[in-house]
Amino acid sequence: MTIKEIQEEIIDEFSMFEDWMERYEYIIDLGKSLTILQEENKLDSNLISGCQSKVWLHSEMNNHKISFSADSDAILTKGIVALLLRVFNDQKPADILATDLFFVDEIGLKEHLSPTRANGLVSMIKQIKLYALAFQSKLS
Repeated sequence: MTIKEIQEEIIDEFSMFEDWMERYEYIIDLGKSLTILQEENKLDSNLISGCQSKVWLHSEMNNHKISFSADSDAILTKGIVALLLRVFNDQKPADILATDLFFVDEIGLKEHLSPTRANGLVSMIKQIKLYALAFQSKLS
């Protein structure tokens, strides 16, 4: 599935909810289903700066695609990172770098987060793109 198709699927899912309380619950449920990040990957070097809560993001390249794993000590933030990983996991670095991340605005996510959580969201996206850039440079 392409990044664009995954984003459209997320937009469709969020359109089924009537209010933001239901959407928050869904995001929290997504976080609960996130694959557990191995303890050896909970390193300071994997912490995303700019997040209010602790967010660890680990990446590996397999068959020219990036696999991400993540965790957070906050349930809502864990759900937000789960959404991002759903979009970006197992994608090629070039595709990640070229992505217009439109689902965030379409579902109104950033405007329904506190300013510090919205900054954290931006930091998570930036870190994912930095990993993609690093892996892309290794492929060139």
